[in-house]
Amino acid sequence: MKTSIRTILAVMGTAPLLALAQTGPIKIGVVTPLSGTYAGIGQQVKWGLDLAAAQINAAGGVAGRKLELLYEDEEANPAVATQKAEKLFQVNKVDFLTGTVNSGSTLAVGQVAERNGKLMATTVSFSDAITADKCSPNVFRVNARAGMQSAALAEWLSREKPQANVFYLGPDYEMGRSTVAAFKSAAEAKGSKTVGEVYAPLDNKDYSPFFGQVRSAKPAVIYTSVAGNDTVRLFNQMAEFGLGRNVQIVGASGTVTSQNLAAIGKAADGFVTGVGYSPNIEGPENKKFVTDFVAANKTLPDLYGADSYGVLFFYKAAVEKAKSTETDKVRDAMRGLQWNTPQGVKTLRAGDHQAMQDMYAVRVKGGEFQIVGKVAAAQAIGPDTCTKF
Repeated sequence: MKTSIRTILAVMGTAPLLALAQTGPIKIGVVTPLSGTYAGIGQQVKWGLDLAAAQINAAGGVAGRKLELLYEDEEANPAVATQKAEKLFQVNKVDFLTGTVNSGSTLAVGQVAERNGKLMATTVSFSDAITADKCSPNVFRVNARAGMQSAALAEWLSREKPQANVFYLGPDYEMGRSTVAAFKSAAEAKGSKTVGEVYAPLDNKDYSPFFGQVRSAKPAVIYTSVAGNDTVRLFNQMAEFGLGRNVQIVGASGTVTSQNLAAIGKAADGFVTGVGYSPNIEGPENKKFVTDFVAANKTLPDLYGADSYGVLFFYKAAVEKAKSTETDKVRDAMRGLQWNTPQGVKTLRAGDHQAMQDMYAVRVKGGEFQIVGKVAAAQAIGPDTCTKF
């Protein structure tokens, strides 16, 4: 009898701890640039995540548990990002990680997630490699990759400027080179001709040394994949030197966004890009999202804010499907998952962990983004080339 009483008392004593483990907050680690040249992108990431977490928590959380966001500044530096991710996994014991912007950071943090037996998803990084030859079973991407952006932009370019001569100017790191490569492949497949390419350091202050090479190539189109504050400097310097006269400037999704458009000013007029999100996408989901986002942040969302908002609903759907926060169960639930986003329903392709979605070509006119073309998800995404899981 004494043994039975001890057993009962032991169970009663641990019951509150077991309940706490099931009802405490789900911790989400966010490694994103909150300072430096990509701070504006990081700000949209934070706004999107904060809004989604607030709405999810107000509606009862994830399986009855609230979300807790823990932020770390990665400075768009892969070495810093890995240190911050390790801290979040080891010290803060986060259940899931997101927020990485720099594609090099996403690839590096993916390895940290694997070592720690945890999952992560990027909402920003463009490099095709993340869900292709460098894919990881623990890494997911809910935003459009470079090849998908390129499909929409190349389709528009082939229609508006067939067989154009194109010059490429990108930032000299993983995202810059891979994004240029993706669009070059898509554009050449539709008849465009490459007449040159150069790569500038990240956070470059003076682009004028590259302008002579651009002029001598006599392009009809200049493509660039710079982003953040680098875009402000590049576009204003091109305008100052008259480089954009009689030339169509196009670029990657993150080149001109709502975050840097005001600082670029009239120099951005006419710029065209391929994107997975625009505030002008029709549909009740996006209309509500834009209204809520503007009310919370006094500015329009861009693709980073929209996809960062969507990632928490992706995680919520996976956890509730898995009925668990355990890595193996949530990973299985994420593969092939469909979930609601501002763009409508997205599907996470099981084979490479890449989100499938419609893509748009948008043009800047008078300080606003106008949709000028669309490519369906099945046409934009391309083949699954991940062979690692």
